[in-house]
Amino acid sequence: MAAVADAWMPGAGRVECTFTPEGPFHGGAPRAVWRTTESDPAALSARSVAERLDSEGRSTHLVWNPLTGEVAQLLPATAPASGELLGDGTDRAHEGRACVIVTVVGRSDEPFTDGPLKGIDPILRWLAVWGVARAWPPGPPPAAATPVRDPVAERAWGRSGHFGASQVPGVGGHGPGEIDVQRLLSPSPERPRARLSGPRGRPAPLPGPAPQEGSDNPLDASYAVRR
Repeated sequence: MAAVADAWMPGAGRVECTFTPEGPFHGGAPRAVWRTTESDPAALSARSVAERLDSEGRSTHLVWNPLTGEVAQLLPATAPASGELLGDGTDRAHEGRACVIVTVVGRSDEPFTDGPLKGIDPILRWLAVWGVARAWPPGPPPAAATPVRDPVAERAWGRSGHFGASQVPGVGGHGPGEIDVQRLLSPSPERPRARLSGPRGRPAPLPGPAPQEGSDNPLDASYAVRR
């Protein structure tokens, strides 16, 4: 069982949150929700994104740059990211014994699982301490974000595991796009990057070395995480 001492992820850089989250968690299955900043990970650090979010009165638990492995933490796992998962009059960020929001520096139309996933193992281990199952209950997230309001989505939300912000019932948050959830949750240093021969989450090995990602991308000045 997680203790208060585990509320901060080991190795993550702390960024002071200048406002107090509103209210406690309401109980239920612990979850992690993944979203993207819609900005270039080659241009922005995790700390700069976390500082910008705080300056805008917004929050997250972790900001992760998968290119560098840098992780910045704004909130402890014991505090909800109030207002970040609003939908249908309900703040889903307060649901669960824990609801950890992971903000990835990247773009939803360029799935971050197609590139390096530096630093993912410590994140997954820390989430497991908080009871987040290494599973993706609703299945791989869609390419586009559209609010889901159906019994299937609600049943999936009632289970412990990982979710895209686009899969939170009634919210339709931005990102993370059509990521490869199998590669994200089961990273292996020995396994090459994968291309997908079927639905996301069913990778086929590449025949050769992985190409470099992001080398030709123009710098994106946007820090803002879209809802």
